[in-house]
Amino acid sequence: MCYKLKTPHGGTEAVIDDNCGVSKFYAIAQTLATDLQVRFLNQVDDSENMDWDFKYKDELLTLHFSMFNGVSIIPSGYQTNHVMEVADFLQKRVY
Repeated sequence: MCYKLKTPHGGTEAVIDDNCGVSKFYAIAQTLATDLQVRFLNQVDDSENMDWDFKYKDELLTLHFSMFNGVSIIPSGYQTNHVMEVADFLQKRVY
């Protein structure tokens, strides 16, 4: 199940799975790298959150994991053109 939230900047955050563990985050990251050929540019990991930045069609997005809120795709800024495109792709892959 995928649903949308509004970011503080007015963009769209796509929640891929709001009840999952870190293993699903890694599986989603692998799918993005393999199937969409994205390359992760910056990876910030701490004890409760992971934020991995990547470019998709010239838009900077973040694959976000929170142990409390699951996995989502967040735009880095105001542009949100491709957030739902990536989310729809992942939803077809049963994420």
